[in-house]
Amino acid sequence: MTENLITRRALRINQHPGIPLYLFALEAGEVDLVADVARISRDEAGKLLGYQRPEKKQHVKQILEYLDGDEVLFPNGLILALPSSVRFRGSRGPKPSDGLATIGMLEIPLPESREAPRPALIVDGQQRSLALARTRNAKLPITVAGFVSEDLHVQREQFLRVNTVSPLPSDLVSELLPEVNTQLPTKLSSRKLPAILVNALSQDGDSPFKGLIKQASTTASRKSETVVKDNSLLQAITASLSPSGVLFPYKDLSSGTIDTSTIRKILVVYWTAVRDTFPDAWGISPNKSRLMHGVGIRSMGQLMDRVMERVMFEVDINSDEAYSKVMAELALVEPYCRWTKGRWPEINYNWNELENITKHINILSNYLIRIYQKARMGAA
Repeated sequence: MTENLITRRALRINQHPGIPLYLFALEAGEVDLVADVARISRDEAGKLLGYQRPEKKQHVKQILEYLDGDEVLFPNGLILALPSSVRFRGSRGPKPSDGLATIGMLEIPLPESREAPRPALIVDGQQRSLALARTRNAKLPITVAGFVSEDLHVQREQFLRVNTVSPLPSDLVSELLPEVNTQLPTKLSSRKLPAILVNALSQDGDSPFKGLIKQASTTASRKSETVVKDNSLLQAITASLSPSGVLFPYKDLSSGTIDTSTIRKILVVYWTAVRDTFPDAWGISPNKSRLMHGVGIRSMGQLMDRVMERVMFEVDINSDEAYSKVMAELALVEPYCRWTKGRWPEINYNWNELENITKHINILSNYLIRIYQKARMGAA
């Protein structure tokens, strides 16, 4: 290693025509010189940055204890996204390649100072990398697979694929999915549209949920303000995208097209009316309001299918009448709701006894829909 360059013998794997892939080794103490952790966060404009979850201190401690021991065998390698500034020189000789891989020397430029950004980003192995940076066995050779791409979309896609077997936190996956533009495994692909919609509701200025949804990128200083868990809203939207839901007609399964604009409009109009129907229960901790709790979000999501089906039969969702019509429909159930105090009629639960479990969600959903339908029959 020179002052501003690490040179390592490497294999270039002939895998992707446009993205070079290299296998090589670094000393444990060099990992911190070469690679940064791309923490998930958002900038002031709301743009998503990075993709890595927070450090797991206990996990890092356990790895470090092993690395600091004697006779360490550590085959668990790292996956790095390398910059385009790396250089590979194939070895000379009669057979530098066997058709699968080419042997040569890989040059990785280093930053000019410890404070400057590192040239590479860690796609897989961030907890291991943190332990490697602290181990006393700084000369321990570590296996590395590095692909050359500075495109965050490519890095996020690889990050999600690598972590399919050992599941990532659902909030992290949900926040990353809207940023991945390539084809995803079926399981992840089905979750992308709800994730896009939740992300829009969290960020858009006309959304009643703006600033209220707790996501993986939510900073510690803002966690008290984010009172709605993204997973509750994701599940509510996913249910409404099913064949029995009000959002389903806007997915054309034959062509694969989705009217995201109309779906988003339905969600904004409905939940804005929910906010304005129950202003005292909106935007506060779920410990103080079951409307902001998972049981409230999921149950009101099921009521949305009934309310919006009727509203959209009568008026255009983009008209000025749509909001007023939803407010009138929600007024039919408003007197029977006990989001912040009291006891729910008929179902005999105190307001704070309802939890985000299937039984309570079904009980409350059934009650709200039943009250709504009875009130509609009376109004007719």
